[in-house]
Amino acid sequence: MRHAWLRQCNACGSRVLLSQGRSDNVHSMTGFGRGSARRGETTFTVEIRTLNHRFLEWSIRLPRELAEWEERLRSRLQQELARGRVEVWVGVSGQIGPRKVQVDTDLAGSYYGAAQAIAAELGVEPGITAAFLLTLPEVVRLEEREADLEEWWPGCAEALERALAQLVAMREREGEAMAADLKIRVKRLRALAQAIMEQAGEIPRLYQDKLRQRLATLVAESGVDEGRLAQEVAFLAERADITEEIVRLLSHCDQLAATIAKEEPVGRRLEFLLQEANREVNTIGSKAQGLRISSLVVDCKAELEKMREQVQNIE
Repeated sequence: MRHAWLRQCNACGSRVLLSQGRSDNVHSMTGFGRGSARRGETTFTVEIRTLNHRFLEWSIRLPRELAEWEERLRSRLQQELARGRVEVWVGVSGQIGPRKVQVDTDLAGSYYGAAQAIAAELGVEPGITAAFLLTLPEVVRLEEREADLEEWWPGCAEALERALAQLVAMREREGEAMAADLKIRVKRLRALAQAIMEQAGEIPRLYQDKLRQRLATLVAESGVDEGRLAQEVAFLAERADITEEIVRLLSHCDQLAATIAKEEPVGRRLEFLLQEANREVNTIGSKAQGLRISSLVVDCKAELEKMREQVQNIE
C-alpha cells in the first residue's frame, strides 16, 4: 500500500494532497485535472489532460513570457506520470511584471498644431482635448518591464499541484476499476486453463485413434511393418501433448495477478505477459483435438482480448 503524501509548493505556503494510499497501483492513462491559484492581481490556471500512448509524450502550452517554466513543469509531471500523452495548458489572467505608460508629448504637440492649423484655415473651433490626443496613434505606449519570474512561479506551482492532484485521483479511480476487472478475468483464464488440463490427457489417445484409422487402409495395401508404424503413431501423438503449454499458461496467470498488485507502472509488463499467454493458447489450439478443448481455447482468446483492450489504457 502506498501511503498518502503531501508536497509543499516552494514559497507559496500551501500544501496539496497528491495521492491516497490504496491496495494496488494500476493507473489509467486517461484523465483530466484543473487547478487555479491567485497571487495579488494575477490568477494562474493549469489544465492537464492525459491520453493513451505507448510512451511518454508531451505537449505543453504556456504564455511566451513564461516559456522558461516548461522544463520545471515537465520535471514535476514526470514524478507522477510514466506513460501516455500529456497535454498541459497554462493560462494567466492579470498582470505579469510591472508596466509603465509612456506618452510622446512631442507627437501629441504635432497633432495639436496640425489641428489648430486646419481649424484656422477653415474658420472653425479646433475642439481638441488632452483626452482626445491620447487616443491618437503612437501617442501612448505601454512599456512592459522584464518580470521577475521567480516571484511568480509559486502561483503557477500551486495551480499545477491542484491540477495534478485532480488528474492523479481520476487516473487512480479508473485504474482501480480496471484492476478489479482484470483480476476477475485472470481468474477466469486460470479456470479455463485448468479445464483444458483436465481434458488434455485425452489428446494423445484421440490423436492415435485418428492416425490409426487413416493409416489402416495404407498398412493393409502396402504391407508396411505394423510395429514400426505404431512407433511413429506414438511419437506423433506425444508431440500433440499440451501439458507444457498449460503449465506455462498457468504461470502467466500467476504473473499477471502479481503484476496487477505491484506498486509501480505495470502497463508494459501486462502487455508482454498477455502476448506470452496468447502464444500458449494459440499453440494449445493448434494441437488440441476435440470440440470441448477447442471451445475452451476460444473462451481463453476472448478473455485475453478483453484484457488486452483494458491494458492498452493502463500506465
